Amino acid sequence: MIEQTITLANGQHIAYLLEYRTRRTVGLKITQQGLVVHAPKRLMTHQLNQILLEKSAWISNKLALREVNAVDKVQWQHGEHLLLLGQDIELQLLETSAKSILRLDGQRLVLTVKDIDNTEAIAKRIIRWYQQQAYEDFARRVEIFSAKLGVPTPPIALSSAQSRWGSCNSRGQIRLNWRLIQAPPQIINHVVCHELAHLKEMNHSAKFYAVLTQLFPEHAIVEQALKRLSPQLHRL
Repeated sequence: MIEQTITLANGQHIAYLLEYRTRRTVGLKITQQGLVVHAPKRLMTHQLNQILLEKSAWISNKLALREVNAVDKVQWQHGEHLLLLGQDIELQLLETSAKSILRLDGQRLVLTVKDIDNTEAIAKRIIRWYQQQAYEDFARRVEIFSAKLGVPTPPIALSSAQSRWGSCNSRGQIRLNWRLIQAPPQIINHVVCHELAHLKEMNHSAKFYAVLTQLFPEHAIVEQALKRLSPQLHRL
C-alpha cells in the first residue's frame, strides 16, 4: 500500500493508504490504520482525488466515529473526572437511604444514591442533568447570537448524534448536541454561530462563511479545537 494525503472539502487534512487492484470502482473503508482506499489500476490521480472530495462528508464522519470509539467511556465510578464548560469536575458518589440528590459543589459533582454499584441508574441521572444544563446554556447563547445576527431567536432542541454537533433544518429549527456542554464556552459559541448562520445561508458557500465570519470571526481556529476535543466529549 502507498501512503497518500489529501485535503477534504471541509479543509481537513488526512493521510490514507492507497492500493491499486483489478477492479472497476473505488472502494473506501475505515480500519484501525485509518482510511484505506482500493482503486482501479488505470484510474488517474486527479480522478481519484475528485472521488475522495465527493466523499468528504462520509470520510470525515467515519474517521470521527473511529476516534470516538477509541476513547474509553466513563465508568461512573466515585472519583472519576468529568468535564463541564471546559472545566474538570470530579464525580463524588455517596450512598444513602434517603432521596437521591445531585448537586454541583464547586469542582465536584455530588450524587447521593441508594446503590452506589448501580452504574446504569447513575449514568441516566447524570446524563439527564447534563442535558438540563445544556438546554439552559444553549438557549441563552442562541438568544444572544440571534440578536447579534439580527434574526428572531429560533426554536432549539437537543441532539444525541454521534457525528454531528449541530444542524439547522429548512424550518429554521436548530438542534445542538447536548455533549457540547462539556466543551469550553468558545467551542459552544462556534457551533451555535455556525448553525445560526444557516438561517441566512442554507449551504456552505462563500456567502455562508462570510456571514459566519462576521458573527464569529475566530470560527476556523475554534473548529480545529473542537475536532481535537471531540473524542473526549463522546466519553459520555
